[in-house]
Amino acid sequence: MCRVLLLVAAACCFFSGSVAATDSIDLAASITGNQTLVSAGGIFELGFFSPPGGRTYLGIRYAGIADRTVVWVANRNDPLISAPGALRLSPDGRLLILDRQNSTVWSSPAPTRRITAGAVARLGDDGNFLLSSDGSGSPQSVAWQSFDYPTDTLLPGMKLGMDFKRRLTRNLTSWNSPNDPSPGQYTFKLVPGGLPEFFLFQGPKKIYASGPFNGAGLTGVPNLMSKDFIFKVVNSPDETYYSYAITDPKLRSRFLMDGTAGLVQRYVWTNNGPWSSFWYYPTDPCDTYGKCGAFGYCDITQAPLCTCLPGFEPRSTEQWNLRDGTGGCVRTTNLSCGAGDGFWPVNRMKLPEATNATVHADMTLDQCRQLCLANCSCRAYSAANVSGGINRGCVIWGVDLMDMRQYPAVVQDVFIRLAQSEVDALIAAARRQRPNRKLLIAGVAAASGVLLLGAILGCCCFWRKKRHAKTAPSSHSDVLPLRHRKHPAASPARNQRLAENRMSSEKDLDLPFFDLEAILTATDDFDPDSKIGQGGFGSVYMGKLEDGQEVAVKRLSKKSVQGVGEFKNEVKLIAKLQHRNLVKLLGCCIDEDERMLVYEFMPNNSLDTFIFDEEKRKSLVWKNRFEIIMGIARGLLYLHEDSRVRIIHRDMKASNVLLDRNMIPKISDFGIARMFGGDQTTEYTMKVIGTYGYMSPEYAMDGVFSMKSDIYSFGVLVIEIITGKRNRGFYDDELDLNLLGYAWMLWKEGRGVELLDEAMGGTFDYDVVLRCIQVALLCVQVHPRSRPLMSSVVMLLSSENATMPEPNEPGVNIGKITSDTESSQTQTGISLTETAVDAR
Repeated sequence: MCRVLLLVAAACCFFSGSVAATDSIDLAASITGNQTLVSAGGIFELGFFSPPGGRTYLGIRYAGIADRTVVWVANRNDPLISAPGALRLSPDGRLLILDRQNSTVWSSPAPTRRITAGAVARLGDDGNFLLSSDGSGSPQSVAWQSFDYPTDTLLPGMKLGMDFKRRLTRNLTSWNSPNDPSPGQYTFKLVPGGLPEFFLFQGPKKIYASGPFNGAGLTGVPNLMSKDFIFKVVNSPDETYYSYAITDPKLRSRFLMDGTAGLVQRYVWTNNGPWSSFWYYPTDPCDTYGKCGAFGYCDITQAPLCTCLPGFEPRSTEQWNLRDGTGGCVRTTNLSCGAGDGFWPVNRMKLPEATNATVHADMTLDQCRQLCLANCSCRAYSAANVSGGINRGCVIWGVDLMDMRQYPAVVQDVFIRLAQSEVDALIAAARRQRPNRKLLIAGVAAASGVLLLGAILGCCCFWRKKRHAKTAPSSHSDVLPLRHRKHPAASPARNQRLAENRMSSEKDLDLPFFDLEAILTATDDFDPDSKIGQGGFGSVYMGKLEDGQEVAVKRLSKKSVQGVGEFKNEVKLIAKLQHRNLVKLLGCCIDEDERMLVYEFMPNNSLDTFIFDEEKRKSLVWKNRFEIIMGIARGLLYLHEDSRVRIIHRDMKASNVLLDRNMIPKISDFGIARMFGGDQTTEYTMKVIGTYGYMSPEYAMDGVFSMKSDIYSFGVLVIEIITGKRNRGFYDDELDLNLLGYAWMLWKEGRGVELLDEAMGGTFDYDVVLRCIQVALLCVQVHPRSRPLMSSVVMLLSSENATMPEPNEPGVNIGKITSDTESSQTQTGISLTETAVDAR
């Protein structure tokens, strides 16, 4: 059961009897037993409830929505044993919970204002139970309020942090269990000192940190901003806290310290609900506190996850090789503590933990640098506040740098102190990688002339080849003729021309280039025995570079429906993308009419070679299949929402998912992908390119593609992974259904588990299987607006607490197709391809 439903069950005995027609009590009134206070707008309700176990608590819950979730508990440490209970306001201004014997079980702290005869405790529509000393409800009359004593839930307007002046600490502490609201083992709270930062504790152990607040945001929560929420962090001598407000009055939101999942989660409720998870932390392994130890940082797009900062190396190479980075890193060159030291900036990092750092609010960065150099214990410095894009103040770390992770986008510069010799070496290395501006200008000018001449010669060659093609044999027409010139004596003019073309292309593509000779050596002149796949682009060959690294070389075919434009498109796109679930492009080769891409080699080939192979699919147990589904989902989420540019893949299918040595999935083949800019969400094309069985109806029929068309393809892929059957090759003649229609029929009839691949061995969790099927069916619905975004897909797949809507009938854009061979067809302007093996 999800967390929300468990809380509902815990509150099942929450006042089913009489209801007091009021939102407040005064010195002469009280509530007893099943009576409640209801806020003026009917949003919240306060009264006694009894979870299974017989103990009774006073709490506040939602009253205006179907799910009456408890958000605050008064006596979580002091349950009422002898019911019924009563809530009263004492003459001295304390709220009292009394048992059947009229003994005090719980009382609120002493009021901070002098109580008058008109004192009133009122439940507001914001969920705050507020005691007004004179009944006016003005800020000056507040003598006590429940918002100052949160339990496991933070509502809009509540503060999470510390009030130093009033000595108030506002933390979120989980319930001990779904039926026990007493304090549990998880606490989310502010740790004061240095820059403001919030930590998730499991008992005394830190397990997650929000990252320090730098004036613009919490550096470990890059997706904090949202059009529906206004977030703020206040840091002043009197108080430091985090709070949020909602811009849409129809929206309900709560921030929960979930003890069942061990996560801090934001839930939202819109219209008729149900609660859905807006985001949660920790999100991935790199969110684990201190994942890579001192002076190490975590990068979720890399394997292994941990890397040492520049100028550092692993403390224990053996431990590091075992993928355990908690031991951290040590300097490769010791500091001199003086003029022999320098600084190296890193700028895509979650700031190191700064609770023990020193902040100077009135210093410039230059003054900060000098102060750091003068202090032998200083490890790094940075600006304390970067709001508005302006550096203000100074923060100095005199302790080891902990809990760093790298993001795709720039956060802010952190200047790491290193020996000057290390800084000089890093500068020299950076200069070697930076192209020479004068050479680039000369190269571009020369290349332009070469291209103009090439265009004229190309026309002549075109007609000559066209005439020659009528008589030339066609046995190997799918491959460009290979020029065997591994050791020829090339002319100086030709070498200069190739260099100029390469320089122009390098500037255009911004990616390392390989010489054709290196590719020929690596693949043994494209030996047929080295061929490992064939796709719409061309053939794929396995090779080994001079340094021993295994690579996969994708070579443009002469008959390919993709050409130079698609080639450059793929190179440009992949060069911008870095994620552990995307295939890594190592470089490319452009040599006259040769076009090649050099990828990291995937030892386990493509996903389709496993799930559609009678023998291999037996070894692909459910645990592996679920991890593959999650990996593909995270890769698509990165493309759609988390990368620097929004990418629509347009050809998501099993053969375009590669598997590394550890069966981690990598999305590949970006030849027909499209980049969306700014707020763009949809585009139309007259040239529809894709694969039978994976294309969404709106794309196949009308050429409309968006993130939702990728999500449709993902849903098809999930069904294929679960069933071990191709969507395109499956057809039930008796029921007249293809695979998607068959899956939906079984789901409606409550027989969804019958979709599981019978060849699959091992054990599996039926709840997880059903959740995956339901998510897949949500993704393949007819209307794009009904399909969830990838952020929701990842949340729904990974969370046992999520409540999912029922799927509608899937969109099926093709009829019965029995052919499962490679083909390229054009029908009414639509180009469709099916690739049997497209390995890299």
